[in-house]
Amino acid sequence: MRILVTGADGFVGRHLMPTLAAQFPQAELIGCGRTSGAERVDITDPAALQALVARVQPTGCVHLAAVAAVSDARADPACAWAVNLHGTLALGRAILLHAPQCRLVFASTADLYGASFRAGVALDETALPAPLNTYAATKAAAELGLGVMAAEGLRVVRVRPFNHTGPGQRPNFAVPAFARQIMRIQAGLQPPVLHVGDLSPWRDFLDVRDVCAAYAACLRPEIAIAPGTILNIASGQPRRIGDVLQMLIQQAGVTAEVVTDSALLRRSDIPMAVGNARAARDLLGWRPRIDWSTTISDVIADWRIRVTEETATEEYAQEET
Repeated sequence: MRILVTGADGFVGRHLMPTLAAQFPQAELIGCGRTSGAERVDITDPAALQALVARVQPTGCVHLAAVAAVSDARADPACAWAVNLHGTLALGRAILLHAPQCRLVFASTADLYGASFRAGVALDETALPAPLNTYAATKAAAELGLGVMAAEGLRVVRVRPFNHTGPGQRPNFAVPAFARQIMRIQAGLQPPVLHVGDLSPWRDFLDVRDVCAAYAACLRPEIAIAPGTILNIASGQPRRIGDVLQMLIQQAGVTAEVVTDSALLRRSDIPMAVGNARAARDLLGWRPRIDWSTTISDVIADWRIRVTEETATEEYAQEET
């Protein structure tokens, strides 16, 4: 096996690479990204992608490279469309032309269900995509394009993970944003006040390592997966954002005032978003295995280290100044 991973140096990619190494110890892993530790490739350059796929001849590919935050896509929609839609289609075409035996796992998003979540029930893959933001729209469009390629022979699996978190995530997502503030308070780097947005929504949270296990399962050659298959990756258990915050505070042992910051409020009329992952359980034998309290504990431990590193960097910069 030769497994190509785009976005290998990103949050999910840094967890996926060791997962793949453990699941497929005889496989050759080729990670592509933007840092020196990965093979560099411009996902928006069709010629570069075709050259890469023709050279590597992957038997499996996990496509993670994306503008992956709603806020980033909102700030630069042209980039989001270029990367998430056109980059994905360029990769699909490259595989179809140069490595048609390759199974492509496309990391889409459950966010594309959007307005369909207003039904207030756990959605399965038959729910209508109804995106409410640019990020979700780019992923939905990419799914449609890949669906056409599946009809032309592309061996693609379109995977829709729900909210996932864990060590190494950037603080422009709720859980790491909370954890960073909590650890800064514990370190005495900010007053004991937590600035938060809307804490009332309920969301379906997963550990990133469980999501990576699902991606790896999609590559198992003994599992027959029809081209174009769509799979939800979800826990099926909604958690209130405010309860997640309280769990972080309690595990860290910090006392702090929680203040709603208008600058952090995002318009959302989706009170609950939860998924049904029965198809993934039946087809892949996948289910979440990491306890949520372990995820929270690991996020806190990660941010304790990162805040220490941030402090050292800030102190060095002050000394240099």
